[in-house]
Amino acid sequence: MSVGAYDIRVVNELVERESAFLDRLVTEMHKVVVGQQDMIERVFMGLLCGGHVLLEGAPGLAKTLTVTTLARCLELQFKRVQFTPDLLPSDILGTVIYNHQSGTFTNKKGPVFTNLLLADEINRAPAKVQSALLEAMAERHVTVGDQTYPLPSPFLVLATQNPIEQEGTYNLPEAQLDRFMFKIKVDYPTGAEELEIMRRMGSGSEATRPQAEAVMGPEQLMQLRKTIDQIIVEEPVQRYIVDVVAATRSPGAAGLAELDAFVDFGASPRASIALYQAARAHAFMRRRGYVSPEDVKAIAPDVLRHRVILSYEAEAEGKTVEQIVRQILEHVQVP
Repeated sequence: MSVGAYDIRVVNELVERESAFLDRLVTEMHKVVVGQQDMIERVFMGLLCGGHVLLEGAPGLAKTLTVTTLARCLELQFKRVQFTPDLLPSDILGTVIYNHQSGTFTNKKGPVFTNLLLADEINRAPAKVQSALLEAMAERHVTVGDQTYPLPSPFLVLATQNPIEQEGTYNLPEAQLDRFMFKIKVDYPTGAEELEIMRRMGSGSEATRPQAEAVMGPEQLMQLRKTIDQIIVEEPVQRYIVDVVAATRSPGAAGLAELDAFVDFGASPRASIALYQAARAHAFMRRRGYVSPEDVKAIAPDVLRHRVILSYEAEAEGKTVEQIVRQILEHVQVP
């Protein structure tokens, strides 16, 4: 369905007005976090879309610092859980406590009852804990004892993960991976950035270091989500999103027969929804009221990399999900 120029102009003006705070947010974030612009942007886009975010990278790359700083900038309630092999589901969800004096049971809520839950090193916890977290991520409510409680709004899981090849880690279940809107690969800083990190963090006490200030509150964030919903995605771009996701399932049908042997399972329809929402958020970050194919291309690797399961043949030949997704984006016809 085509959208009129008047509609695009109205939405553009709305987005321009609502996105005015972005420069200040970036400034406040960079008071504390050096570099890592892509990570900061993707995490904030997850908040705009209500989509959970998985950050993968080696220790010491400011993953936790980014999340805590963003919570401060947005005045969101924040809790952190360090995932370990001996963690129990009750350590996250809460538990039922018996009061001997009154003879009654009371429910003690766990750290999941917050706006931002930082699941630090999520891949160090066993399957039971992953399953407990899945209900919260999928349904936005949890069950403690015989009571079901809604989680606060907004609620988001921002998980960090060390690379799988490191000792003492578990593979996350595919069903849980699919609940993350983004999987972001966090790279090492450049030489200039690392020099600045060393100077900033290597001298003086923590009290003398710059602190980020609040830019907006939870109510404004929820209002921004309504703005994101108004960003225009015309039908050709919608079809392009579906074509890209479908090509991860059947590369041969998209004219990429050479990739058929490399893909065991492609992305689910949840990936199409995530790519649709994320492309809108990406357009908002660029202060546009409409989505272009370039928005889809820019965000597709972060949306798809954890949803495409490669075959043993792909691993044997050294193929990566990023390479497969790049080939698909280069081949699928752009509207």
